[in-house]
Parts: sequence; structure tokens; C-alpha cells
Amino acid sequence: MKRLWLLFSQTATVLLAAYFVVATLKPQWLGHTPSVGGAIALLEAPALAPGEIPPGSFRLAAQKASAAVVSISTSKAAAKNPNANDPWFKFFYGDQGDEAQGGLGSGVIVSTSGYILTNNHVVEEADEMEVFLNDGRHAKGKVIGTDPDSDLAVVKIDLDRLPTMVLGNSDNLQVGDQVLAIGNPFGVGQTVTSGIVSALGRNQLGINTFENFIQTDAAINPGNSGGALVDTNGHLLGINTAIYSRSGGSMGIGFAIPVTTAKQVLDGIVKDGRVTRGWIGVEPNDLSPELAETFDVKTKEGVIITGVLQNGPAAQAGVRPGDVIVSIADRPIADVTQLLSVVASLKPGTAAPFTIERKNQKVQLNVTPGVRPKPKAAPH
Repeated sequence: MKRLWLLFSQTATVLLAAYFVVATLKPQWLGHTPSVGGAIALLEAPALAPGEIPPGSFRLAAQKASAAVVSISTSKAAAKNPNANDPWFKFFYGDQGDEAQGGLGSGVIVSTSGYILTNNHVVEEADEMEVFLNDGRHAKGKVIGTDPDSDLAVVKIDLDRLPTMVLGNSDNLQVGDQVLAIGNPFGVGQTVTSGIVSALGRNQLGINTFENFIQTDAAINPGNSGGALVDTNGHLLGINTAIYSRSGGSMGIGFAIPVTTAKQVLDGIVKDGRVTRGWIGVEPNDLSPELAETFDVKTKEGVIITGVLQNGPAAQAGVRPGDVIVSIADRPIADVTQLLSVVASLKPGTAAPFTIERKNQKVQLNVTPGVRPKPKAAPH
């Protein structure tokens, strides 16, 4: 009995010693977190190999696209009061400041020739413009052309070895797709934020004449205007333009102009010096129950025409007040915003088929659009 007890004691002592050694040197074998000198030594994740990208990272897309996103700084000379030099004016009002007014926005380099897409409101009325690249270079910017109807503008810089962004296809976007917004918010420096596509085809926001916005929850703030909305491959999907905010900062509702629209504006300005849009000369209205009753219209789809410009393209084609435009070139028309967008995309001088509901009968007309007149300048 005494011999068995001695054997048990020796065996227990050896096992305890082994446990102590393992717990001290290899605690992970026991599933324990080691403690050294009373402090907890945290377990570290396996190190990534050089160049290895963490799962779910947008690093490549951000690196690829960021090089082509620029910061645009503008200045505008202060308006001088015509009485500023009058002694009595100075006596009552003092010397009027003549400091230039500054502005800040972003832009996207889309051509090695130096063409940059940005918002019209970023460069509007700017006297001087400086464009800062992500690689540290900067150059004077020159406005090549603007399109207030879409709030887009094209700026040009003269530098060599310019990075450019690949244009994606915004028509393939779906709600829920991941996107990145790149720009210079509040002038803090280039910033990348991520989110998803929240909605497509947003309009009637009162921002532009032609509205077909991509809505995203990727953070967009003042200074991001004119920056890039890109996909996870770093391809351009839109030009960040506006936000809905009660505080002045991001509230998760941002809007970008689709790249398909931006490309049309870019091509028009670079090739022709302006954007040419179709125009038919009508006064359209959404088909409300009141208008339907007034014009004795039974259909519930389309846009009703309440006025037609004399000798305009629509009048020459036979369009009359009370007609309901149902489709144009086989594209269904649901509201006034869509009608303006579709007509604007038509080529002036080339006839397009219109399907019209007139006195509850379908009528086919070929309308040859003219060139949309320039918007009248607002009085100062």
C-alpha cells in the first residue's frame, strides 16, 4: 500500500510539473491567455504576407481611383461698391473689404489631355482656379465649358503624366451595390468613404433642370462636390453633387450625377464647345385627375400637353393641347421629368416616333426636335 501511494505521488508531481511548463511556455495549447508579470499578453492575429489584402478591403479600388481625383480651389474678386471711394461713404460705412471670396471642391481627371469633370457650382463665376493633384503637383485650371442644366463643368489643366479614371457603366447599377465616394470634404484632404447605392433615378429635388441622381449613403460633405463615386473596381460611376442635410454635414443621403450623363456633357463640351439637347416646344404636366377630367382623358399613364408653342417642332408635327405623350422611341413616359430627359437625349434634326393618346385613341407622330434654347440668365 505504501509503495502504491509513493508511485501515485511521484506521478502527480510529474504531471503538475509538465502542466506548469506548458501553461508558462505554450498556453495556447491549453486555450489560455498567457499572463506575464501580472499583465495580460494578448494573442495576435497571424501577420499578413507582404502585399496581401485583408478580406473585404477596398484598398485596390481606393488606390486606383484616388490618383485621378483632384481638389479644386477657386477665388472670386469681391464686388466693389461704386461709392467706395466717396469720402462721405467712407465716413458712414468705413473702408469696404476687397478680399477675394474663396471656394473649394473636387474634380475627376478623365483624360490624359488634362480634362477634368466637376460640378458647375464649383467653378461658377470663379476668376482664378488652382487644381491640386493627389501626387502633390498643382496647376492653374481653365474652364472649357459649363452645363448649368446638369450642374456639370469641364476644366482643363496642362500637366504631363496625368492619372486618369476609367469610366464605368452607371446603367448597370442596382440598389445595394457597394460604392466609394472620393473627394476633399471641408478641405481636410482627400478622403475615401464607403456605402451602398440607396436608390436610383432620384428626381424632382429642385437641384438641376435634368435630374436622374444616384442616391448613396457613402458620406458626402461640403468640398466633395465634383468628386468621384466609384465601384469596387475603382471605375467612375458618378460625379458627387449634393447632399440632403439639416446640419450642413452628411446625414447618409447624398446624390451623384450618373457617369452616362457626365460623358454626354463631356463629349459635347470638348467637341462642340457646348451641350446640344433636343427640344420640342411644349408645356407638359403630370397627368392629374383634375387635368384628365378637364381634357376628358381616360388613360392614366403618360404626360399631358397643356400648351404647344406655335410653329415649334411639336406643333409642326401635329401635337395638340390635350394630347397625352405615352412613349417616345419606344421608351415609356411616366412623368414630366422623364419626358424632359428623354426629349433632351434626342438628336436635333432627326425625327423620333411619339406615341400619343388623343381622345382615347392611339396616334403615332414623328416629331423632329430642335435645339433646346439656352436658359435665361437670372436677373441680378
